[in-house]
Amino acid sequence: MLAWHESHKIAVPSTLLCFFLLLAGCASNPFDAAPPTIEPARAAVSPPAAQQPAGAVRPLPGRAAAAVFDGGTRQLAVLVPGADAAAPASLAVLADPRVTPRVIALPGPATALTDDGRGTVFLAARGGYFAVDLATGHATRVSVPGSEQSEFIAVAQRSDGKLVLGSADGTVYTLASASPGDAGAATVASRNKIFARVDWLVTQGNTTVVLDRGQTSVTTIGADGRVRQALRAGAGATTMAADPLGRVLVADTRGGQLLVYGVDPLILRQAYPVPQEPYGLAGSRELAWVSLTGSNMVVGYDLSTGIPVERVRYPTVQQPNSLAFDEASGTLYVVSGAGAGVQVIEHAAGTH
Repeated sequence: MLAWHESHKIAVPSTLLCFFLLLAGCASNPFDAAPPTIEPARAAVSPPAAQQPAGAVRPLPGRAAAAVFDGGTRQLAVLVPGADAAAPASLAVLADPRVTPRVIALPGPATALTDDGRGTVFLAARGGYFAVDLATGHATRVSVPGSEQSEFIAVAQRSDGKLVLGSADGTVYTLASASPGDAGAATVASRNKIFARVDWLVTQGNTTVVLDRGQTSVTTIGADGRVRQALRAGAGATTMAADPLGRVLVADTRGGQLLVYGVDPLILRQAYPVPQEPYGLAGSRELAWVSLTGSNMVVGYDLSTGIPVERVRYPTVQQPNSLAFDEASGTLYVVSGAGAGVQVIEHAAGTH
């Protein structure tokens, strides 16, 4: 088994030194030119499910793109895109695993989502974002001034309540708050355009972590909106998740690894081989959850020893692209990106 800890030295090929020293710079200003990129990695196209999925499976209206569990209201919110890129998306809300999800129509297309843990879901959209009240189903469109044509594809919220948006043109916007002004427009606190794309955002406290699939990199942005550190993320990173213990999990789908980072400072703490195209991620206090799109499985890893240890493994619905976890009940949600519904695995961590 391969595993690395922050106390170990890692040999780095000279061709990657510029990348690892992105902020220190191998040139006078590494951000002046467009960053070099590779073909972004993607989830594997999963085969038909060969085993009965663990737990219970509930139908969903369409092919899910992302999911989040809102701990305050104990509801799972699933983003379901429209029939094409221009069609309005919807939000499927599962409050009771035994009941068909409630569907909330959105004012337009959406590409990513996060929540505040108190009943509001935020979704990245063209020109801004949507704020959805899960209790009432009311969706509000909020614009970002000067970015009406920007395609926002990532969103996260910091501990201080500020929203962070990432765009397809490689810009990170930190907004002054999650609440729009009187005109329904956000106030931009800071803007950083140094990426090829901003494919995924997570936060730990007021630190934002940016995943750029084209550069297969992770970069931190501090509470003041300034870029801090950047590191290479495997051979083809695709997704990220923050866990309750301050770590950031990254799926290196092309390289077949689970990467575990600390963020203050940014450091690779663990790298562990995970075959069969790891993609979906969810963090919890007990286990780190990774879905394998190459084999329709989900695995729970114990990270407490410094080397990930597999504790549980479950067969899943086809194309298990999205994971969400309810810390209070220990329920794992596995959401299909192929229209096979949402899988509900209660007490997923088991006894170990």
